[in-house]
Amino acid sequence: MSERTIRVTVNGRVHEAAVEPRRTLADFLRDDLGLTGTHLGCEHGVCGACTIVLDGDAVRSCLLLAVQAHGREILTVESLADGDRLHPLQEAFREHHGLQCGFCTPGFLMTLTCFLRDHPDPTEAEIREALAGNLCRCTGYKNIVAAARAAAATLATLTPTPTRSPA
Repeated sequence: MSERTIRVTVNGRVHEAAVEPRRTLADFLRDDLGLTGTHLGCEHGVCGACTIVLDGDAVRSCLLLAVQAHGREILTVESLADGDRLHPLQEAFREHHGLQCGFCTPGFLMTLTCFLRDHPDPTEAEIREALAGNLCRCTGYKNIVAAARAAAATLATLTPTPTRSPA
């Protein structure tokens, strides 16, 4: 099978690489770019462990081919922290014990990154609905939901409120 050259922006950096047309985006991120925070669980799009942000939307990277990402912008869990400073969502997971083994955590974080961007003041029910596609076998979700609520509150204080100019 002949390789195709793709050019993608991942976590703010442009990457150009030759990939086989059948290579998944998850495998490309992990194996070719060394971004192992994107985890592979079921490889059928069911568990959510491989969730990334593609052009602003949370998607399952195991269901996409790398060639489908050509010309697009990708964010992985590695994009959240700023050096040693954790993103408020990561900090909330730590503070509220929203993880145990941590395998599913990157998928939860990337799903919540998009969800909290679009729903800055979510209810518990809305958070649970948003996370319905992410599976965890360790935590029971209570602490994950608490972490999401805490992160929403923190993010609300960091996001400037739009102001109207006097008419």
